[in-house]
Amino acid sequence: MNKVFANADEAISDIKDGSVLMLGGFGLCGIPENCIAALVRKGVTGLTCIANNAGVDGFGLGLLLKTRQIKKMMSSYVGENAEFERQLLSGELEVDLIPQGTLATRIQMRGMGIPAFFTPAGYGTEIAEGKEVREFDGKMYLMEHALPANYAIVKAWKGDTMGNLVFRKTTRNFSTSMAKAGDITIAEVEQLVQPGELEPDSVHVAGVYVHRIFQGTAYEKRIERRTVSLKS
Repeated sequence: MNKVFANADEAISDIKDGSVLMLGGFGLCGIPENCIAALVRKGVTGLTCIANNAGVDGFGLGLLLKTRQIKKMMSSYVGENAEFERQLLSGELEVDLIPQGTLATRIQMRGMGIPAFFTPAGYGTEIAEGKEVREFDGKMYLMEHALPANYAIVKAWKGDTMGNLVFRKTTRNFSTSMAKAGDITIAEVEQLVQPGELEPDSVHVAGVYVHRIFQGTAYEKRIERRTVSLKS
């Protein structure tokens, strides 16, 4: 099975309107820049995007928000995007805010084939509305369901043509779990190598989980918020 695609446009070519996408990254760290740009060019709409963040204005998922291609965001932290805020407050965007640990676990459970789990996070808040509650050892827990996705889209540092992926440092974030959770997983990499060139003990995601891979280009790797001290 040939998993190698020429570029992002080919790799995402069959994504249709209304698709559910998982997109790796934490803030702007390790986001699939090439695939996001390709989705903008393709013009697909009605997307449900599962991602820890919603990017920033004019970059990352902020590009898809600007073009109104996202119908629903399922995220944990969205405070750096003014357009996101505007669409949320105006009722243009459906939003499901999920505690960060719960979001990560819902993704992990999907990859493990576990349909639901119990967590204390969110009990007694709006997050608990409509969810099953059970008591374990005197403590109340919510039942949360695993998150399905038509496509998981991640960005890694290196990958081989069989789909094995290596991430650099914190760029692993949500990506390693998402790569195992999508019906179809698309990986863009900075360096694409041949089988046997990756150190086996360094592989973070096995190729069995990855369906499509390509070598990306022109990564900006922006910083979400730069904070520096002022010299006196």
